[in-house]
Amino acid sequence: MSSQTITADAAGTWKLGDLPVHRLGYGAMRLTGSAAFHHGTPSDRDRSIAVLRKAIDLGVNHIDTAAFYFSSLRSANELINTALGPYPDDLVIVTKVGPYRAYDGEWGTSARPEDLRGHVEENLRQLGRDHLDVVNLRRMPKYDSIAEHFGVLAQLRDAGLIRHLGVSGIEPRHLAEAQAIAPVVCVQNRYALDRPDPAADELLRICGAQGIAFVPFYAVAGESGEHGATTAHDEGVRAVARAHGASPAQIRLTDEELDRLGAPRQRAGASG
Repeated sequence: MSSQTITADAAGTWKLGDLPVHRLGYGAMRLTGSAAFHHGTPSDRDRSIAVLRKAIDLGVNHIDTAAFYFSSLRSANELINTALGPYPDDLVIVTKVGPYRAYDGEWGTSARPEDLRGHVEENLRQLGRDHLDVVNLRRMPKYDSIAEHFGVLAQLRDAGLIRHLGVSGIEPRHLAEAQAIAPVVCVQNRYALDRPDPAADELLRICGAQGIAFVPFYAVAGESGEHGATTAHDEGVRAVARAHGASPAQIRLTDEELDRLGAPRQRAGASG
């Protein structure tokens, strides 16, 4: 395996709306602990700050986060603010709203449309910003339609609190719903080489045809999901890795189909 350092700019660039980003970004979900949310043990704060700064040094200019990314001691947004503020001019921070966790870490009632302004303002406060570059609406299973929620975010965009909008955890019909209300610059969905999903493939095809950024999460973690990177790689992935002198994780991040479509992706399956 090569020990050569390859920086994020080697992955090429894509645009989230009018914001250019390197296609290899950083998902902050597991920045707060050995596993996401209340799983695992909290991270060492200094180490997490160092990881963020190293990511920037390596050319990462696209970070995905959320106010509900926290462990019992750490907040991803606070770590990002502390490590990187004042922010580099080219850094694009993408957050998401919809799901809700109480202070004790337990999942609470998903946001109603009227709750979303509070979710946006909490991300603004934690990140120390006067606007958010991109906000993804994470679809919540209790709501079959995303139109009302997305409409509220469109209003907040018009008010200057948000620059661009995206959607997450959706089906193709939800993308069409959102696009009828406001432009969608990215779709953030689960996707992995060894996790066959015809619906995900169809959504990826649609995004490619329309030039919408497709940002996969758990691409490296696979079935381990929020618990972190897996060692249970499909033999096909291992075979390709051996042939290229690479690790299975590197192969997961350089999927031929995603490369063909020019899709951004996040490191380490860290976002969700």
